[in-house]
Amino acid sequence: MTLVASPPSPLTAETIRSVIDTMPVQGRIMLKLILLQYFDITDEEILYIVTDRPDPRCVAGAKPTNTTMTKESITVVTDRRNQYRRQVRLKRERTWLQCDCLRKLAQLRESFADRARSLLAERFAVPADRLETLRAAARTVLPRPAIRLLEERWDADEISADDYQQQWLSVEFQTQLRMAEKYRKRLDLAERERQSAISSPLQDHEIGHVWGIPAGSLAARKVKYLTQYLQALQATLQNSAAATTTAPLDLWKETFSVLAAQPIERSMSTYDGLEKTESALIDKLTALVWGNLAEEVEVKFWTSLVFGASSNAMHSEITRNLFGLQRLATILNDMDHSPEAVDEELLKRSAPTPKPEDNLLEAPAEPPTKELSEMQVQILNSMRGEDVTGRPSDKW
Repeated sequence: MTLVASPPSPLTAETIRSVIDTMPVQGRIMLKLILLQYFDITDEEILYIVTDRPDPRCVAGAKPTNTTMTKESITVVTDRRNQYRRQVRLKRERTWLQCDCLRKLAQLRESFADRARSLLAERFAVPADRLETLRAAARTVLPRPAIRLLEERWDADEISADDYQQQWLSVEFQTQLRMAEKYRKRLDLAERERQSAISSPLQDHEIGHVWGIPAGSLAARKVKYLTQYLQALQATLQNSAAATTTAPLDLWKETFSVLAAQPIERSMSTYDGLEKTESALIDKLTALVWGNLAEEVEVKFWTSLVFGASSNAMHSEITRNLFGLQRLATILNDMDHSPEAVDEELLKRSAPTPKPEDNLLEAPAEPPTKELSEMQVQILNSMRGEDVTGRPSDKW
């Protein structure tokens, strides 16, 4: 059965922007507030919001016609706009970074597993059925007890260096397979959260907090201008040159899909105290990328990395910092993913600890004798009653 590809949507970001720009100022502000993660409220529109807000001191009677603007009221509206804009855009960026990093980590773990399998098959001549058995048991194997037992056998001279390396690579092969599956499951959850984030408009109570109008007036304006926007968008699509294609049935849902496809603007993040020092954070991120973190440590570290669980951050989008995720994405992009680099890393990890030989043990070297300075020699001679030449001095 041949699947017929759906025709591309005629809706574009430029079309959406042009329709919103042609709306009245009140409707334009309403649509931009609803789509705040994709649009900005200009300074002129902020001034309109300030003049349009009812005076909280006038609880009854007619609204004053000569509304005066104060610097304080403009600052309040601007701060609230910035607060919700940062909140929704940080959530969009965080979910995108999270999905991007998880996708690359899953591919990296699969690459490590493939190279470990190739080394076992080519260098150590492990049969294919044994490799399939290792793959099938990857979910249930416990790597730490296996590595501990392997170290004990190596220290007791029960296995050779090649056998040690082969068994270590077998455990690493299973570990990389299990981590790849774990990252794919995390990626599925992150994709769901991302789809929810990019399709979520600003809520009514948040719009009301910015605009400062009653809930009834807000609901009426929202219905009015959403209807006007969808009708204008439908008319624009029908009159455009792309009218031959099938227009999307749900223009509102398609609006979010088209806007979400635009590039994400990266936020400026500063170090917020995760892992106590920035160098320690970078080292731990590098270990995460190369797969050197223990699984129980990796789970806690990933949770703190995604949810901003540091000393100066809270579990909310307002105070969340994306410094760790941004650095993780940078390390993943700069990493050498070539098969040669992966093979070198795996062979270096699997190499057994060299044992010291008895005949090569050297006696500890004696510390070098430190020469005395002229001042120290003079002090010693004075204490012995001698002059500079070492002869007895008549001063004593």
